[in-house]
Amino acid sequence: MPRPVEIKLHQKSRVLELKFDDDFSCNLTCEYLRVMSPSAEVQGHGPGQEVLQVHKEEVGITEIAPAGNYAIKIHFDDGHNTGLYTWDYLHGLGKHYEEHWQNYLAKLKAAGVERQADTHRD
Repeated sequence: MPRPVEIKLHQKSRVLELKFDDDFSCNLTCEYLRVMSPSAEVQGHGPGQEVLQVHKEEVGITEIAPAGNYAIKIHFDDGHNTGLYTWDYLHGLGKHYEEHWQNYLAKLKAAGVERQADTHRD
């Protein structure tokens, strides 16, 4: 399992920069991290119970706290702070970014929800 060797939050651009020990690196926006939260509040308790997160374009991160040697807990400025982002989960979010993001956009469209602004950055 890859482990991060660097985790850097860029507050102004609302991007979390991650570098892993397998030489993989990625930049994940706060919006992406928030809508992909591993919490039960977002993912539900089983297949088909996911809760679509909307209007998170401007969300930021107020705190990142370690959770043992395997994860971080992210506190967002909209009050969301449940769910542990394991190293494996974060690595997967980066590796499958485009697929996850396009699926999210498709779900928004299907729900008739438009993003407020295209603030998403790679």
